[in-house]
Amino acid sequence: MIADIGGRRFEWGTRTFVMGIVNVTPDSFSGDGLGSDHAAAVAQGLRMVSDGADMLDVGGESTRPGHVPVSAAEEIVRIEPVVSRLVRESGVPVSVDTYKLEVAEAAVELGATILNDIWGLTRSPEIADLAARKGCALVVMHNQDGTDYAGDLLQEIKRCLKQAAELAVGAGVPRQKVIVDPGIGFGKTAEQNWDVMRRLDELDELGLPILVGTSRKSFIGKLLDLPADQRIEGTLATVVASVLRGADIVRVHDVLEITRAVRVADRMR
Repeated sequence: MIADIGGRRFEWGTRTFVMGIVNVTPDSFSGDGLGSDHAAAVAQGLRMVSDGADMLDVGGESTRPGHVPVSAAEEIVRIEPVVSRLVRESGVPVSVDTYKLEVAEAAVELGATILNDIWGLTRSPEIADLAARKGCALVVMHNQDGTDYAGDLLQEIKRCLKQAAELAVGAGVPRQKVIVDPGIGFGKTAEQNWDVMRRLDELDELGLPILVGTSRKSFIGKLLDLPADQRIEGTLATVVASVLRGADIVRVHDVLEITRAVRVADRMR
């Protein structure tokens, strides 16, 4: 499958693409939130592109456990100057990490060409219509409140992702632009996250590009007993495992190191 996103050609299955994370929040779990320092956020994004990022993902609301929700208006204020400059200056597709329709609409007007919905269209299904109208790629992630699952974990994840993907395609988003994310760290215990990692290749049954985001997450921290800013080696291990199990995109903080590891893992695959 080949997708044209933001003027760039992505041929899924030929290699793994790297998405750099730019957090414009004061309370990011990973300690990299840049708050209102828009210039620093833009500089970080441009550095990530120089380090090998194929796309950038800008977030204006923390989604860490216990985060304080912000209004759509505040989220727009946070992302607006960063997205607009990165669209103009980065040369790569810019994604916005939001589940709010108003924020997604503002992002698209600013030139974002990927919408990354951590609630998989369950909070704002209209985002699918927006993506279809504007020609955006759409990431739908598995998420839920709580960590209880009635049946098999991977079967439930696949069921939810299939449902979200069908909604997106039904709204008019081309299949090659619908990207599924199993939601590592969202609605899952540490052990459930490891289970998803072990069985990641089962998502191939969906026939869609797969995004995996493990960067600096707590399931790594709990295993290694390390804070978020010291989890790069653990992140590297999970990224390599993701590539070998079929990931098409990895979403990361440490772009330079991850890009090098991905090139090696791609060669092995």
